[in-house]
Amino acid sequence: MSDIHETRRIRLVAVGDELLTPAGDPRALGWLGRVLSKTPLEGLHLQPHVLAVPGEGVEALSKRWEAEASPRFGPVAGEDSAERHLLVALNDSDLRTASSARARLNLANILDRASQQGIRCFVVGPVPGLDSEHNRRVAELNRAYQDVAERRGHPYVDAFTPLADHAQWREDLTANEGQPGQAAFGLIAWLVLHRGWFEWLDVEQATP
Repeated sequence: MSDIHETRRIRLVAVGDELLTPAGDPRALGWLGRVLSKTPLEGLHLQPHVLAVPGEGVEALSKRWEAEASPRFGPVAGEDSAERHLLVALNDSDLRTASSARARLNLANILDRASQQGIRCFVVGPVPGLDSEHNRRVAELNRAYQDVAERRGHPYVDAFTPLADHAQWREDLTANEGQPGQAAFGLIAWLVLHRGWFEWLDVEQATP
């Protein structure tokens, strides 16, 4: 009897804006790089593909994700197939051009279309800025996105609520002209890792 265990293969496609990249991070990891570095790979072949477009909101994302993700996911069957996971990282861009109701609809379209294809989704919500008035609108948008994801049974990371008044988050944004730096990326990564990441990938969390 063979003791060889088959290695799981996962192709992970991440879509969103420039916050998915390590821009502004002296360690060149960003939050996603930190999360991936904490993901156990024993018995797992994980292929991450980051498809980021600067300033892109969920409406534009809903129109392009499928065409760009499909060739990264590869075939759905056969020896070259793999499990398909879609990470959707949201922002507040749609507040400039659309209502939260419209943004809800666009996120719902992404998640429903992905589910129809057997793609497992993980949603990370928008982060707060430094403007309190704008943050009130982001809070409403965050609640709308969370409702859409949770109604469909997809994990949702509320990155807004715990960071809105977080001193280290605000200090880092202030020091970096309103953009996340090393400390802020670390805070986002911590939230993602503790809000369902390991369960989504069906891997055991590494022991510290």
